[in-house]
Amino acid sequence: MEKINAVIFDWGGVLIEDPAPALFKYCANTLGVGEEQYVTTFNICINDFQTGIVTEQQFWMNMTERLNVPMPKAASLWTEAFTAAYKPRQEMFSLAFRLRRAGCKTAILSNTEMPVAELINKLKYDAFDVTVLSCLEGTAKPGRKIYDLALARLGIPARQTLFIDDKQENIDGAKQVGLQTILFKDAEKSKKDIARFFPNVV
Repeated sequence: MEKINAVIFDWGGVLIEDPAPALFKYCANTLGVGEEQYVTTFNICINDFQTGIVTEQQFWMNMTERLNVPMPKAASLWTEAFTAAYKPRQEMFSLAFRLRRAGCKTAILSNTEMPVAELINKLKYDAFDVTVLSCLEGTAKPGRKIYDLALARLGIPARQTLFIDDKQENIDGAKQVGLQTILFKDAEKSKKDIARFFPNVV
C-alpha cells in the first residue's frame, strides 16, 4: 500500500454533523411548506446554487416560484438556517490537526453555497492546508474536475491521497480519479479506518 501524504475531508457530514435535516426543517418552516415538498424543490434548484451559477437571492426566487410562496424576509435565510444547523465534530477536527502536525497535508473539499463559504472563511480553521468549495470553483463532486483541483493545490498525487466523504456517489467519483477512499459512517469507525494508514497518529 502506497504511503498516504494527504487527506481530503468532506465538510458537511464528516467534519460537521450532516446539516441537511436541520436545514430542511428550518427553511421549510420559514417558508411555510411541508418538508417533503421543500426537499423535492430543493433537489431541483440546489445545483446552480452550489456551483455559483446563481446568487442566494436568485436561488430563493427559484424556490419560492416553484413552491408558490413569498420570498423569505431574512437578509440571508441560508446563513440563518446553517448557523442553527452547524454542529462540528470536534474529534474529526482534532484528527485533521494531528495529521497536519505529523506532516500530512490536509484539505476540505465540499459541495456548498456562497453564504456557507463565507461562514467557513470566518471560522478560520487552522487544521487545513487547502480548502476547495464548489460554489467558488463552478464545479462539484462527484465530477472529476473538483478532485483534480484539490490534488493540484495540495501538490500530492491521487494515489498518495486519502479522501473521506459520507456520500457513496462522491466516494465513487474519487475512486475514478485514483484516490484512496473511506466512506464515513461515524467518527469512531472512521478513526479506525484512518488508523490503517496512520497507526502512529490516530
